[in-house]
Amino acid sequence: MIPGASGPCPCGGVPEGVPLSACCGPYLAGESWPPTPEAVMRSRYTAYVVRDEDHLFRTWHPTTRPAEVEVDPSLTWTGLDVLEAGGNDDEGIVEFAAHWTSGEGAVRQRGAVRERSRFTRRAGRWFYLDAVRSGD
Repeated sequence: MIPGASGPCPCGGVPEGVPLSACCGPYLAGESWPPTPEAVMRSRYTAYVVRDEDHLFRTWHPTTRPAEVEVDPSLTWTGLDVLEAGGNDDEGIVEFAAHWTSGEGAVRQRGAVRERSRFTRRAGRWFYLDAVRSGD
């Protein structure tokens, strides 16, 4: 069971407010595969929110993924802004800003990871390939 499956999907997909179980949930559960680079990226963001390292590993292209994927437990992911998405039949890009908080009270920090991610199709499925970050 995915935590928060009955609540709104953290990816902020369209239409906004759709429950996780009807948005990224089937991807995280392995019931289906995200059909576009943007859907892969949104499902990966959701995996960071719910700390689903298996989904992050599965959607990472085998030529660039690390041996293990670990989610930083000190970060709470608080929002996603998709800035650009596009591509062709074999390659795609998604630029986004993923917002986070860390700590509590007076030591609480906020930030965002801005990334231009590249995706490639392998055996009919889209995979995260790599990215260029422009801020943390």
